[in-house]
Amino acid sequence: QVQLVESGGGLVQAGDSLRLSCVASGRTFSLYNMGWFRQAPGKEREFVTSISRSGGVTTYADSVKGRFTISRDNAKNTVSLQMNSLSPDDTAVYYCAARVTIIDSAASSRDRDYNDWGQGTQVTVSS
Repeated sequence: QVQLVESGGGLVQAGDSLRLSCVASGRTFSLYNMGWFRQAPGKEREFVTSISRSGGVTTYADSVKGRFTISRDNAKNTVSLQMNSLSPDDTAVYYCAARVTIIDSAASSRDRDYNDWGQGTQVTVSS
C-alpha cells in the first residue's frame, strides 16, 4: 500500500492555470502506475489522466487533451498535473490514485483498477 497526499488546489478564474501535486510514501513509487481522477458535485468520479510507472506512456481524457499535462518524478515520489486554460467545467475534487504493476505499460483509465487513493484537493474555477 502507498499513501498519497495531493496539494495545489484552489480557486482560480477561467483561463488560469494550476499545478497539482501528489506525493507518495510507503512503497517503491516507481512500481506504480498513477492516475488523476476528478469528481464534480452531483456527478460520478471521472478519469482525467494517467501515467505509466516509468513516465513513458500517458493517457488523457478527451476533455483535457491539450490543456492538462501529467508528469512524474520517481526520485521525488511525486506525480504532477499541470492544468492550463481552466474552465468552470473543470471544477471538481481531484484525486490521485496508484496501482502497482509489474509491466511498464499504459496505465488504466478505470478507477476500479486503482488500489490506493489520496484524500483529494478541491479545484474551483470561476467564470
